[in-house]
Amino acid sequence: MSPTSTYELATFAGGCFWCMVSPFEELPGIESIVSGYTGGHTENPTYEEVCSGTTGHYEAVQITFNPDLFPYRKLLELFWQQVDPTDEGGQFHDRGESYRTAIFHHNEVQREQAEASKQELAQSGRFDKPIVTPILPAAPFYKAEEYHQDYHKKNPMHYKRYRKGSGREDFLEKTWAGPVDKESLKARLTPLQYEVTQNSATERPFTGEYWDHEEEGIYVDIVSGEPLFSSRDKYDAGCGWPSFTRPLREYHIKEKTDLSHFMIRTEVRSREGNSHLGHVFDDGPGPNGLRYCINSAALRFVPKEKLKEEGYGEYLYLFEE
Repeated sequence: MSPTSTYELATFAGGCFWCMVSPFEELPGIESIVSGYTGGHTENPTYEEVCSGTTGHYEAVQITFNPDLFPYRKLLELFWQQVDPTDEGGQFHDRGESYRTAIFHHNEVQREQAEASKQELAQSGRFDKPIVTPILPAAPFYKAEEYHQDYHKKNPMHYKRYRKGSGREDFLEKTWAGPVDKESLKARLTPLQYEVTQNSATERPFTGEYWDHEEEGIYVDIVSGEPLFSSRDKYDAGCGWPSFTRPLREYHIKEKTDLSHFMIRTEVRSREGNSHLGHVFDDGPGPNGLRYCINSAALRFVPKEKLKEEGYGEYLYLFEE
């Protein structure tokens, strides 16, 4: 879809384009995400030609977005969290020029914001090597073959194995997930919040702050602040814990097999904070049949009236009549 005067384009290369779609989808203001090739010297390249390393093209995604709903600077923040920006020879197990990282800017404002974001990351101390991701002028973008589009949805099991096997998942979790200072976390959280989020404890049913909470707004991770659930997807499951039919975004949720208490369950954790949230079951009323059973102690509620004030203004659209 061609962007209108309302929409802009953002183009990012982050290694295999299969892994660069899901982090940006389901965000407010995202109109489309297309996988393709850019930055090279040939027209209409094929996947095989790009992988051969003879075209100069990068595997990339091109995002059509509404900057009023989701600003470019937030897309930049999310981009950095998907890649190893210190690797100039590829990404993780994928080597070669087509797997290099790059930010392709479409105007001078994007260039300035990208340069500032890169400098901020370099000064953050998160990486002990130089940030080598180049910031380049946007070049012609060629849509990849149809089987590459939304690959994570068409081939979910293979995609998950690939993302894990390539080393990307472990690197990103090690680099970005989880609190660094446990002592400061203990000082900031209540004992129950700490035990639930850090030691996978479970609050007693019908005792949490939000199990019967009905106010409109969103629920965020008590540790990291990342948005997790909406009151629009909350319902009374009769179990005594806050229950939701779906997360705000699949990306912010990680699932792990939980074999504790002589049961086989699917644990739910936040991606950035790596907080234990609760479990997901397949007995929910929604279209996917899921019930996210979550501890109140892992959540903080932000009412719709304070979403903009607290930096979550992009989610106001959920509550517009």
